Parts: sequence; C-alpha cells; structure tokens
Amino acid sequence: MNIIKEVNNRIWKLTINRESALNALNSEVMETLSAIIDEALVYSHEIKGMIITGAGPKAFVAGADISEFAGLSQNEGRSLSEKGQYLFDRIEKLPFPVIAAVNGFALGGGCELAMACHMRVAGKHARFGQPEVNLGLIPGYGGTQRLIRYIGRGKALELMLTGDMINADEAWRLGLVNHVVDSGTEVEFAMSMISKIATKGPIAIEKIIKCVNSYFENNVGVFDIEADKFGILINTKDAKEGVDAFLNKRTPTFIGE
Repeated sequence: MNIIKEVNNRIWKLTINRESALNALNSEVMETLSAIIDEALVYSHEIKGMIITGAGPKAFVAGADISEFAGLSQNEGRSLSEKGQYLFDRIEKLPFPVIAAVNGFALGGGCELAMACHMRVAGKHARFGQPEVNLGLIPGYGGTQRLIRYIGRGKALELMLTGDMINADEAWRLGLVNHVVDSGTEVEFAMSMISKIATKGPIAIEKIIKCVNSYFENNVGVFDIEADKFGILINTKDAKEGVDAFLNKRTPTFIGE
C-alpha cells in the first residue's frame, strides 16, 4: 500500500508509504491520496481531523517522483501541475483540521503537500525547501503561491531561487510551521492538537477554515499561471537536462533553452 490509512477515535492518519523512495509522490500515490480525500468528504461530519505523515525517520515527502517528469510534453507538464494543484486545494478546503506531521525531508512536492495542510508540526530533524530550480523547473503544486503566504515574498523568493533548505527551527521562526517537537513525536503532538480542537464547536471549526481560506482566494488565476509556466518549462532543454542529471546522479549543465 502506497498510503496507509489508520483511524483512531475518528482521527484519520495517512502515512505516505514509499520509505525506500523517501516517500516521493508518484502518480499512484497522488491517485490514492485523491481517492482518500473523496472518501473523507463523504464522511466529513464524522471525522475529527486528519494527520498526514511519511513512513520511516528520514522523510515526510522528499518531493515528486522525478522519474515521471522525463519526456513530458508541455501539455502533459501543465496537466501534471493542474492535477497536483487541484488535489492540494481539496486538502486545504477540507472542513476539519488537517495537520502535516513532518518527520524529515519536506522538499518540492512534499513541502507543497505540507503547506496545503492547515497546520504543520515538525520534528527537530525536519528540513523544508522548494529545490525545483535545480531541475530547471518551478514548484508546480501550488508552492509559488503558498510559500509566499506563509513566509513572505522576500524569503520565499530566496528559497525558490536558490533551492536552499531550511531546518525546523528556521521554519518555525519564519512561520512555516506551528510547532517544533522531538523527532518521533510529531504524530502524537498532532493528535493532541486535533483532540483539543475536537472539543470545540464543529460548525464553527468548518466556518473558520472556510473564512481563512477565503482570505487568499482573491488572487484570481495565480495557480493557472503557475501550471502554465510549469508546462512550458517541463519541455525545455534545461528541464530535460535537470531531470536526466538528477536521475543519473550528476551535476546538470543548463544552457538557457
């Protein structure tokens, strides 16, 4: 199973289960996650909250599965971006609290998944980043927009343009994560947060989430722009070089085409 779903006291815990691949998001994981979100919407009034984490001690989600980028056309790249954006938007709009329990690397698509959750609890060894520029690409699952919302324009640009990672303490200082906890206790802490929230009025919780989300929905078309640019980039020589270099563990040589 590429995602393990466990239910305890009406709290759903989803574990991305590709430990050998650092829980990278391939098409199968995305499809499974989408199906689980479909199910969660059906039973939303019975669910107290959801926790998303990664298998093993090394990674929450270390990114998208880069092997699936090779050979994509512009239209295919745009479609890939749009599917990821749509799925993460659905997570962000779930009517109950969703917490990312970040137990290691949250890079690229993993950072984007964490940001789509309503809150983030990070272990001390967690690392965050949007390193797509190293492949000659940009974040394609909403990262160019959500990262700005959490940490501001200047720092978001720095992280996306350099591809640098930040540690859990820096992520907390910048406002990207809500809490930093001892490694291995991320899920337990997230459970305690949801249990506390569950003592409050459920209709009020749903409306708060909706109101907060609505604050960011006035920038019409920004995700469409991101998907368009991702689609254009995926078919460039630089992106093909970046993906090939990544898959073959070598340093890319970009030519600006």
